[in-house]
Amino acid sequence: MVRSPGRLNANGPQKAAILMLALGPENAGRLFTMMHEDEIRQISSAMAQLGAVSAETVEQLCTDFVHSLGAAGGIMGSYENTESLLLKALPKERVAQIMEEIRGPAGRTMWDKLGNVNEEILASYLKNEYPQTVSVVLSMIKPDHSARVLSILPDSFAMEVVMRMLRMESIQKDVLDGVERILRAEFMSNLARASRKDAHEMIAEIFNNFDRKAEARFLAGLEERSRDSAEKVKSLMFTFNDLQRLAPQAMQVLLRTIQKDKLPIALKGTSEALRHLFMSQMSERASKMLRDDMAALGPVKMKDVEEAQVHITNTAKELAALGEIEISASNDDKTIE
Repeated sequence: MVRSPGRLNANGPQKAAILMLALGPENAGRLFTMMHEDEIRQISSAMAQLGAVSAETVEQLCTDFVHSLGAAGGIMGSYENTESLLLKALPKERVAQIMEEIRGPAGRTMWDKLGNVNEEILASYLKNEYPQTVSVVLSMIKPDHSARVLSILPDSFAMEVVMRMLRMESIQKDVLDGVERILRAEFMSNLARASRKDAHEMIAEIFNNFDRKAEARFLAGLEERSRDSAEKVKSLMFTFNDLQRLAPQAMQVLLRTIQKDKLPIALKGTSEALRHLFMSQMSERASKMLRDDMAALGPVKMKDVEEAQVHITNTAKELAALGEIEISASNDDKTIE
């Protein structure tokens, strides 16, 4: 019995994207030629973000193709497949522009996009360019962003760029177009490839921000559909209990960074071993004050406990990303008294 496509948990563009992928490059390419540019962009964006689509889902949407698709088991929506389909219908330059818009960073023009690129990443790229090129780029983005980029560039190079900007008159269109082409071809394409996240890592980060009830529900649902994916996601998740993997020095850095009022709430309802982990890095007086604060709280809503734990966990991950602490890969060899 085939279910109606209307029962799918997918919006219109996503359904259209599945159908286009199911039809194959040639047929899909012909359909793209009949669409408006906005429709192409909308469907392409949905297609690029589909990921794996089960054969059952394809069957619901495209019963005419169920026998031929059943052997394959499903289809895969990806940036590469999307680009391949678009190349069947559109000029290469237009396809590159659409794919760039899909992949990000966000922004309608090249200069809008550059304004959404982290200043350290942008500075790292620009320091290898000619000062004249850099002066054009920094004159086209917002002043506050330019200031942050300049402050990161080597001093002598940054001053050369400033002097070029001071001597700059109106930028000729062909010069501006040339710089834009270079940025589009080299920097933005490389940035898009480098910034693409592993799908399991992305889901793990989302699951990390669920409360425990929602986390358990979604993990159970994922296990029903794909045990392998569930195991990968769980291995990438970092929970409050994983703070046991922190070395004493890292724990001290974390304690100095977190909001102090969050800790008593976060430790309510946790094991004595986990409380000891935190208190062992405090002075005897501070440890006693923490226990007194916990006792004074009285009953605390589980939602508040979980929110406090998420705050501390996310702070630990941010510190690790900045290189200020290190989180060991496993706590298998670590014991807590």
